[in-house]
Amino acid sequence: MILIEADRDALLKPLQAVSGIVERRHTLPILSNVLLERKGEKIHFVATDLEIQIATEAESKGKGEDAAVTVSARKLQEILRALPEKSKVVLEQKENRLHVKAGKSHFSLQTLPAEDFPRQSPAAAQHKEKIPQKELKRLFYLVQYAMAQQDVRYYLNCMLLVIEDDQIRVIATDGHRLGYASSKQKQKKAHQEVILPRKAVLEVGRLLDDTENEVTLEVAQNQVRFSFSNIDLITKVVDGKFPDYTRVIPSNYQKHIQISRQTLLQALQRMAILANEKFRGVRWVLTDKSLRIVCTNNEQEEAEEELEVDYKGEPLDIGFNISYLLDVLNNLDSEQVDCAFGDANSSALITIPGNSEFKYVVMPMRI
Repeated sequence: MILIEADRDALLKPLQAVSGIVERRHTLPILSNVLLERKGEKIHFVATDLEIQIATEAESKGKGEDAAVTVSARKLQEILRALPEKSKVVLEQKENRLHVKAGKSHFSLQTLPAEDFPRQSPAAAQHKEKIPQKELKRLFYLVQYAMAQQDVRYYLNCMLLVIEDDQIRVIATDGHRLGYASSKQKQKKAHQEVILPRKAVLEVGRLLDDTENEVTLEVAQNQVRFSFSNIDLITKVVDGKFPDYTRVIPSNYQKHIQISRQTLLQALQRMAILANEKFRGVRWVLTDKSLRIVCTNNEQEEAEEELEVDYKGEPLDIGFNISYLLDVLNNLDSEQVDCAFGDANSSALITIPGNSEFKYVVMPMRI
């Protein structure tokens, strides 16, 4: 039975959209598969890892009966990618095999029953929000690099999403630095906050477009749903207590420098060449009208650069993890950044001049 007839790209694009969450090795073999479901002239693509589900659809040429099958997402994607552009592809289902035909190429793939595929149903939304895709993408990219990666405090491997009054806020921290970004919305809403898993944050950021087209955000008690550009992504939320970010962000620092983001970034990139590979430490030495950046390593090598800054406060010698500074400077697009300090044992605050919607806190490091 012919399941799908379509151009290669018409199949490859939706398959790439959903298969980013598919795990190669899983205790449940069906989770390595993508569900292909034909309903009328539409083909639905669904992938899940039990925490996140992504679905999208494509048009199919020709007529066929409604049917569904699951097949290895990785293998089907690699086959389609290897076929010539604009190839006509036929997917044919025979017993427990999916036959992929394009020109004189023919592949036979093993399948698993569609009825065994675990699907998440959307929960009743307690809160609904619409926001331009490029705005949500910008918010995610401003803080997602500050998420922890494999911390035993599982809630730190995540991002906090807060909807309150006329603001959407996103916060991420790994315990050593914290990223905060917010966006003003047209309507005021009741307070709602959820913890989004790392994988969902990265997938949503990857799939969102840089356009004004809206993404619909539906928040339920135990899941969040993102609907945009023919894509429907449902993620479970993480149960846990996120740190109180309001206590972490300093507010009364007297020592300030404003500096070109690009100048500072390039200087740090040069210094990082000789940074200690394990500790990644860098010293900032602030004196009258001068910022001296110093890196050393285990081989007694040293890199030093001096930048001219408008600074008239008390001298300050403070250490940081250079990777944390490079992360924030690489993800901002402002021309200038403002760096504020307490003392050598206090965290530093990096902001954008004239913009209260972004804050980045980085803890000091003893060097």
